[in-house]
Amino acid sequence: MKQTGVFILLAVFALSASACMKLGPDYQRPDPPFKTPESYQHGTDTASPGALDDTWWKVFGDSRLNAMVEEVLQKNLDLKQAAAKILELEAQFNQTRADRFPELNLQAEAQRRRQVATRSIPGLSSNREITSYNLSFPASFELDLWGRLARADEAARADLLAARENRHTLTQTIIAETISLYFKMESVERRIRINRQTVENYEKNLDLVKSRYRRGLVDAFNLVQARRTVSQAKSLLPNLEEELGTTQQALSVLLGRYPKTHPARRQPDAYFQSLTPVPPGLPSALLLRRPDIRVAEAKLMALNARIGVAEAGRFPRVTLTGSLGYTSNELDNLFTPANHLWSIAAGLVQPLFDAGRLKSAQRAAESRYKQGVIEYAKVVLKAFSEVEGALLTRKKQLERRRLLLDFVSEANAAYEMARERYARGVTGYLNVLDAQRSYFQAQENLVLAELAILTNRVTLHRALGGGWGSTTPPHENKEGIESAAKAPAPGTHITQTGQTQ
Repeated sequence: MKQTGVFILLAVFALSASACMKLGPDYQRPDPPFKTPESYQHGTDTASPGALDDTWWKVFGDSRLNAMVEEVLQKNLDLKQAAAKILELEAQFNQTRADRFPELNLQAEAQRRRQVATRSIPGLSSNREITSYNLSFPASFELDLWGRLARADEAARADLLAARENRHTLTQTIIAETISLYFKMESVERRIRINRQTVENYEKNLDLVKSRYRRGLVDAFNLVQARRTVSQAKSLLPNLEEELGTTQQALSVLLGRYPKTHPARRQPDAYFQSLTPVPPGLPSALLLRRPDIRVAEAKLMALNARIGVAEAGRFPRVTLTGSLGYTSNELDNLFTPANHLWSIAAGLVQPLFDAGRLKSAQRAAESRYKQGVIEYAKVVLKAFSEVEGALLTRKKQLERRRLLLDFVSEANAAYEMARERYARGVTGYLNVLDAQRSYFQAQENLVLAELAILTNRVTLHRALGGGWGSTTPPHENKEGIESAAKAPAPGTHITQTGQTQ
């Protein structure tokens, strides 16, 4: 009964430790140091929220883009590294958690030694060889009377949570960068197409100038200007092809591929989508959805728990140790009741004088928590700023695109009129060049404006932590939001303005 009582006593203490007090404050989410509005200043007021969509990139309605995002989630090396980091922190958390349980070991020993015994008669002695065998099960356990180990467990758990949310933050960043590079690649391809159309039109004008020059209708200066314009337009193409290649290489690296380049593809004429409107949202939803805010809060939870660790370190530590086993000089008789041994002990360590080291450690932990509260508030404020900034940019970029659609239409009409008047000899060639440059520059500006709208939508989704319509955290709702209304493409005759949201 005595031998089993050692481990029964340790087990009772282990079970009762969970009921001990925990020093230090319990965590409570701090309120932001600023007043949060009920809705975003630059959000819309007419649309109603839809369902939360974790796969928010499907709003662009591009199957090739969807496949690329799925590939980057599987093959991106940064995400794989982040996953491995989580495994490391999970192991560290299990190490910390193990301190709250009793430790049981197996100790076995076999020893043979010679012992020399000197007799009382001078010069006489005897040698004796002794063999001993020991088998025991030592155990130890620290009574967590003040919650030091429990608070350390809380801190490690919060560190693990922060690592997981960091991976979610990295995932959102990688997805946003992939989509932005994809849109940039397509935008450069459209600009290359515009450049080639520009060169073709300049060459047609050059043929027209040559024809008029041969007939003596224009002087040599017009011919030189036409050739210069063609050469200048051709010189822009290498820069665009270089930009396309570097974009493709950057995208390949994100996808875990070798950074290869490929020629520009022909983009469809009608490509710009009318995206779903941005609904009004509650700023408090950011606290539940943005992974970087969750990271900041998890770090705050860990700092709060470590206050309790530091405070409990100033109180006595009570440890229990015990052992039971067998010892004998003969292996055959090792497990007989006569050779059975057991022990149990309790120890207490109380710091008496440390020149204020432990008290200072507690104050340092409290100071780190205060810094964490400020950092948390900064992250929340930055999140609101990013959302409001993205909404403002979206509003102005949509307005700019509407104006550019009108500008492209008017510039095209002016170019056609100037070319016709030049062919009839009514106007000079400089007017044709000016109208032509204005038209093709308007086309390129429209492509860049539409790229800005698409990348801004990516920024907005990232700022909101994904899709919208619910405060439910990601991975809990799979309903999607898609729309595919088309608008006129640059490089074509614009007959009406398109409306986008």
